[in-house]
Amino acid sequence: MKPLHYTRWFLIAFLLLAGTISCTPIDLFEKTAVIPGHSWKSSFRPSFTFTIKDTSAPYQLYFIIRHSDRYRYNNIYFNLYAKGPGQDTAQVATYDIRLATNEKGWLGSGMDDIFEHRQLLTPRSADKAFYFKKPGDYTFTIEQIMREDPLEQVLNTGIRIEKK
Repeated sequence: MKPLHYTRWFLIAFLLLAGTISCTPIDLFEKTAVIPGHSWKSSFRPSFTFTIKDTSAPYQLYFIIRHSDRYRYNNIYFNLYAKGPGQDTAQVATYDIRLATNEKGWLGSGMDDIFEHRQLLTPRSADKAFYFKKPGDYTFTIEQIMREDPLEQVLNTGIRIEKK
């Protein structure tokens, strides 16, 4: 009878611990936008707004793209505009993200003929992390700048921000 008693207390302690852990907020933000008709026109610039509270912590910023296997390029060029609280103009950074290699094929994860890439974007500083200067709302806008316009076979694009 005693082993059942200990098992019951262990189960209660486990459930309390699991409940406590599951209520802890995760410092992770991820938003994506659907590309209309899977044909990304350069005039379509999806924007994503995130609220940053902790300015002392470093963050990692990821670019997300989902495309079909029929996407014609090994990379994607895009501008990322960032506008923080109290800013009148956005800062812009240009990125060239490799999506495939001749040896390995698509570098992202795939299911059937859909591939998703979550590429870490590195700041120009040597720290390899982003720091937000003020708490508040930050808006990120993605503009594709490929030669093909519209850019065919792109399904979604977005941003992911994680506290490091």
